[in-house]
Amino acid sequence: MSIRRLALASAWLMIALPAAAHTMRPTYPETRRDAIVDVLFGERVADPYRWLEADVRNDPEVADWVRRENAVTGAYLDALPQRARFEQRISALIDFERFGLPVKAGRRYFYTRNSGLQNQAQLFVRERLHGRPRLLLDPNLWAKDSAALADWQPSKRGRHLAYSIQDGGSDWRTLRVLDVDTGEILPDTVRWAKFSDLAWIGEEGFLYSRFPEPEAGQDFQARNYNQAVWFHRLGTPQSSDELVYATPDHPEHMHSAEVTSDGRYALITSSIGTDARHEVRVIDLSRRAGGRWEPQPLVSGFDHDWRLVDSIGRRLWFVTNQNAPRYRLAAVDLGRTGPRWSSVVAETDETLERATLIGDKLVLNYLKDAASLALVLDLNGKPGRTIALTGLGTASGFRGKPGDPETFYSFTSFNQPAAIYRMNIATGETSPFAEPALAFDPNDYLVEQRFYASKDGTRVPMFVVRKRAIAAAGRAVPTLLYGYGGFDVSLTPGYSAIRAAWLEAGGAFALANLRGGGEYGRAWHDAGRLANKQNVFDDFIAAGEYLIAQGITPNGGLAIQGGSNGGLLIGAVVNQRPDLFAAANAQVGVMDMLRFDRFTAGRYWIDDYGDPAKGRDFRTLRAYSPYHNIRDGAAYPAMLVTTADTDDRVVPAHSFKYAAALQAANIGPKPQLIRIETRAGHGSGKPTDKVIEEGADVLAFLAQWTGLEVR
Repeated sequence: MSIRRLALASAWLMIALPAAAHTMRPTYPETRRDAIVDVLFGERVADPYRWLEADVRNDPEVADWVRRENAVTGAYLDALPQRARFEQRISALIDFERFGLPVKAGRRYFYTRNSGLQNQAQLFVRERLHGRPRLLLDPNLWAKDSAALADWQPSKRGRHLAYSIQDGGSDWRTLRVLDVDTGEILPDTVRWAKFSDLAWIGEEGFLYSRFPEPEAGQDFQARNYNQAVWFHRLGTPQSSDELVYATPDHPEHMHSAEVTSDGRYALITSSIGTDARHEVRVIDLSRRAGGRWEPQPLVSGFDHDWRLVDSIGRRLWFVTNQNAPRYRLAAVDLGRTGPRWSSVVAETDETLERATLIGDKLVLNYLKDAASLALVLDLNGKPGRTIALTGLGTASGFRGKPGDPETFYSFTSFNQPAAIYRMNIATGETSPFAEPALAFDPNDYLVEQRFYASKDGTRVPMFVVRKRAIAAAGRAVPTLLYGYGGFDVSLTPGYSAIRAAWLEAGGAFALANLRGGGEYGRAWHDAGRLANKQNVFDDFIAAGEYLIAQGITPNGGLAIQGGSNGGLLIGAVVNQRPDLFAAANAQVGVMDMLRFDRFTAGRYWIDDYGDPAKGRDFRTLRAYSPYHNIRDGAAYPAMLVTTADTDDRVVPAHSFKYAAALQAANIGPKPQLIRIETRAGHGSGKPTDKVIEEGADVLAFLAQWTGLEVR
């Protein structure tokens, strides 16, 4: 049930609001405070809302708190004068035919398509490139508002399709198999897969990764340990699956499997946390010792990133940051005397994101100041040509295998929804595969890239998007600033119907490429994590100051937004500079930096945040933890915290505790609200109607407190 339907259904909880209620501080529900104090490294740390860490699905008191908070928030948002118009415009701007990148298997082409307002994209197949589409899977028929098609992978010849089902936004996956010839869903069912690839071995079955089944009632909160790689043979029960690789002596290790396009080798890549530091083992699938495959070490030490490209014969290509902070392309020959490594393409000034091997060419995707640059080279790394891209944007895809005559890629920007192109790999000739029909003219909007100085003088890039007429007139308008800054994640240009609605209404949008991300390789990431995390907050604050100083946004007109690690960013910068921002939206954020490692995937984040159980890390985390640093007596911006009850990536307790602390603090008259989506998770798989509803709520809230008017 959505928050709006939940709020309306809970009419007995609603508060009577006068016409101007949206300008007033709401009356928040009463929240119990407990006298819990931990003594950590000699410091007394209060945690009065720890009881909100209980699972909302199993704890009646937490569930009641969620209902009462949603009732207040729903009533407040419904009173906002801009909300209905934003909902209408977001619906119109997302209502166009959208395609996913085609995946070729044998002579078949598999791809997703959403006709516009479908809650979930459907999966289709064509028997040839321009053949008649045939519907294979329609997640819209599975379960109302809760089930989504997550990953999917056809077998090598396209005879079968393995796919995963995501329920209620959870990271857990259920794996199923479809017979592509008949459209029949086979009895094969695999449960408790998470953070898993799907890698076919011929038509026999596939490799996948899963965790042990959690204890009853701990599905969405227990820490994830002992991931292992398994092989599922078609037509057999999960209980018969073969264990391929596990590390019981190191339960913290993660393992994923992939198979080269020729089916000769399987590669198992192991990691410890979120850092790009891997060990790699290779399996010759033609050999079994005692009926089992034997993974052989190829890369040891958890020192560097290794990303498989593909193989030809005994030669395998990898993208790696070994001796190359911005990455290079390497190859290894698996000869009888042992692996022999060579460098194929050296590190450049740009960051190498990925590479693919298509036909007899290599396609390399680079980031140049956070925008895409794509090159075609021969197999020895000799440059061929640059793929022409239309402006500042993001190119992705370029999937294929040796011998393929073609590849597909998508291109998108802030003013351009993703279009998909087919490229002849031999000639470079490009033709459209799917281009969206738009309800607006992209040329009406100006996409700029600017650079500004952070607190320590570091040069930071930022994209700024506005209507051309606004830019030409030099008008300062309400601006939405977005950031992330962590986990080696690069933010690149892309279309969003929600952002488009903000721009259409006359606002500006800015995206800052903060340190902690991967835009400039390992050094950029290192400069924004662990003891350097404050650099991320300084970069974001400097971005806001720049937007005001440059006359892009007026004083009192700056709204900020970020999700997950970006939600942490919003909580931290609001505590540090509440005067700078008019409104803020912290989405599914990591808000309690002293207990984040105790739930689900949180333990992996120690690579970026540090370990709260270690004194030096504790002091760093304690200094910026959003939950622990709310400044009583300061005037805070209007804040809308958003989360979901089935988020098992960043458990909603982070947002629950943070919102309760905000509402209890003396931080001024502006509202401090929490919006809790039901039957939703961290973000992936969210149905279109919930995307539209949440987007309208958030934009209306931010518009109210920045002065943006929707006409």
